[in-house]
Amino acid sequence: MPAAAEPSGWTLPLFWIAWGWPYILFGFLLGSIPFGVIIGRLFFKTDIRAAGSGNIGAANALRTLGKTAGAAILLLDAFKGVVAVAVTARLALPIPIYILVAGGHPLAIDAPPPWSLVPMAGLAAILGHCYSPWLGFKGGKGVATFLGACSALSWESGLTFVAVWLAVVLPTGFSSLGSLLATALAGLILIVVGKNYGDSTIYFAFWSLAVIVWKHRENLARLRDGTENRTLLLKR
Repeated sequence: MPAAAEPSGWTLPLFWIAWGWPYILFGFLLGSIPFGVIIGRLFFKTDIRAAGSGNIGAANALRTLGKTAGAAILLLDAFKGVVAVAVTARLALPIPIYILVAGGHPLAIDAPPPWSLVPMAGLAAILGHCYSPWLGFKGGKGVATFLGACSALSWESGLTFVAVWLAVVLPTGFSSLGSLLATALAGLILIVVGKNYGDSTIYFAFWSLAVIVWKHRENLARLRDGTENRTLLLKR
C-alpha cells in the first residue's frame, strides 16, 4: 500500500462528509439549543424574541433582561462552541480515506478527524445557533458560540477576540461593530497559530466570519445610517 499522503484542501470536504458527519451533526444540534429563549421563558416569563432587537443572544438579553441574564446567556452560548470542539477532539479517531487519482491508481490519504474535523464541529455549532431547527431555522448571530469554539481551538485567538471586542465596545457602545472586528481578527490569529488543524482553520475562520457578517447585515445598515443600538457595559 502506498504511503499516506498529506491531505490536500479539496479532499477535506470529502472526509467530513464520509466520516465526520456524526461530529458535525453533534455540533449543529448542540449549537441549536436556544439558551436565550429558554432563560427568558424560565426565569423572566418573557420571549426574548419579542423584546428589544428580537435577537436571542447575550447583547439583546443584556439590554432587555439585565446583566445577570446577559452574562448567563453569553456563557451558555459560548459553552456550546467549547463543548463541540472539545468532544470532537476527544472522541474522533484517525480513519484512512482512499481516493482514485489520475491514472486510476489508489492513493491512501490519512486525515485524522482531530486534525480536520475539530474546527468543523465548532463551525457546525455556530450554524446551529444561527439556524436552529427548534426556532424554524432562525436564531442568533453566532458571536458567543464563535468565541467559545475559537477559544477552545486556540487561547490566543480567544484572547484576541475579547481584547478587540472590549477595545471597540467600551468607548463606542457598538456591540455589533466590536463583534465583527473581533471575529475577523480572531480568525486571522487562529489561522496563524492553529497550524495543527491545517486548512480546517481557514474554512472555520472564513465561513464563521461570512455567517456572522450576514447575520449582522441589519446592524451594518443601522451603523451606516447612525441608528445602531448601543450597549453600555459600564452603566449603573
